[in-house]
Amino acid sequence: VVDQKMILSNAGRGVQTLWNGLSGRFPSIELDASVVMPNHVHGILVLVGAGLALPLEGAASSAPTGSASTTLGRVLRAFKSISAVGVNRLLSRSGQPLWQRGYYEHVIRSEESLNRIREYIATNPLRWELDRENPGRKGEDEFDHWLATFKSRPQKAEKE
Repeated sequence: VVDQKMILSNAGRGVQTLWNGLSGRFPSIELDASVVMPNHVHGILVLVGAGLALPLEGAASSAPTGSASTTLGRVLRAFKSISAVGVNRLLSRSGQPLWQRGYYEHVIRSEESLNRIREYIATNPLRWELDRENPGRKGEDEFDHWLATFKSRPQKAEKE
């Protein structure tokens, strides 16, 4: 993040390209807002025909997508696996972990929430100093307080 703008490295551009290609690989999803950050990805996946969207903070989930063969966990495991192989190849390393095991997910239940989360994703680089995934974090992001007001606050899962 330079001057509150996300400048992607070659690895970051590769991750973004793979994220953008997920709906071609999994036709039962549509991609909404997303941003590749220095050490994580924020994104909204729309589950076609399910009438809901899930923003994902982190990199994996296990919520069903509505298709018998395609789960959100399957989509994100494929994304994490393919992107880790690509980044490791680009950086001339082998078998290095790229993604955390855990993840965050949240079911978006209203248009107001959807728009607020879209804004959060779009402006995430502006608030990098407050981002909970930033090791040099200096303060708290108001969005985290808003998200905490929901009963089903996203939980960090330990399994994929």
